[in-house]
Amino acid sequence: MKNILKSLIVLAMTLQISSVFAWGSTGHRVVAEVAERHLTKKAKKNIQKIIGNQKLAYWANWGDFIKSDPHDEFKKLGNSHFINTNPHLPWADFQLAMENSSEENLYKTVLRLEKSFAEKELSLEKKKQNLYMLIHLIGDAHQPMHVSRAEDQGGNKIEVSWFGKKSNIHRVWDSDLIDGEKYSYTEYATVLDILSKNEVKQVQGGTLASWLYESNQLSDKIYADVELNANLSYSYIYNNIYKAENCMLRGGLRLAKILNDVFG
Repeated sequence: MKNILKSLIVLAMTLQISSVFAWGSTGHRVVAEVAERHLTKKAKKNIQKIIGNQKLAYWANWGDFIKSDPHDEFKKLGNSHFINTNPHLPWADFQLAMENSSEENLYKTVLRLEKSFAEKELSLEKKKQNLYMLIHLIGDAHQPMHVSRAEDQGGNKIEVSWFGKKSNIHRVWDSDLIDGEKYSYTEYATVLDILSKNEVKQVQGGTLASWLYESNQLSDKIYADVELNANLSYSYIYNNIYKAENCMLRGGLRLAKILNDVFG
């Protein structure tokens, strides 16, 4: 009986916490599912050696769940989920800002994770953790409010009304927009993943910095929009849901590109 009660408490806490995570649980799983559908056979085989037969989507939210772990090793990962920048930066200035940024942020952490799998002494457990984190952070990289401004904590301090209920612009892009569509993550991946091979290659081009720049530019537009209207409802969905979906799709295709390069 105690074990059952404990399990119910953990489940309730998980459901409560997941509502404020980046992209929400569904969005991160969409990114991971799209990525898995574009893995090469060799990459799939090598990833299977690390996580067995479990789907990538199963681990897509590990990067947020691990925040509750008290160990210092995981506590320091908190800043890895975002990178703060100045608004309206030209591309050259944005590139320079990425290179000169601190070591504990989204950009620098992803680069380290990619390189880590080439380390022969890396343990299986560490490979698992690094893979889970990489899956999660590429999702974060494509949530525009994770590449935005420090003064309002990526929009967390900008309060808005979402269909009459109190929210903030970060949460709107994390979960309100996506969860409102009522798709399962597999359904969402299926309806989004319809690009031709040439279109997929085009999306997968560029660099991590250029992908982050896309998110940053979109965040500038989000800030401008919310200054004009903080009472968000159907018109906001109409104007932005396709942008959010495009972000998830691009995140999934680019995660596949990284995983294929690393494990293929």
